[in-house]
Amino acid sequence: MANMKFFLKKTIGVCFIGLGLGILMVLLLPITGWLILIGLIVIAVGFAWLAC
Repeated sequence: MANMKFFLKKTIGVCFIGLGLGILMVLLLPITGWLILIGLIVIAVGFAWLAC
């Protein structure tokens, strides 16, 4: 059971990182500071999620 919980946590973290990278890649076309900041925050949340 604990292994499944760890796997789920890791998957969610990877999803956050992927989502953040996607936001950054798509929105680097019109360079908008807020959207880049949101992408970086989502990536940071993903890494923090993986770390804990």
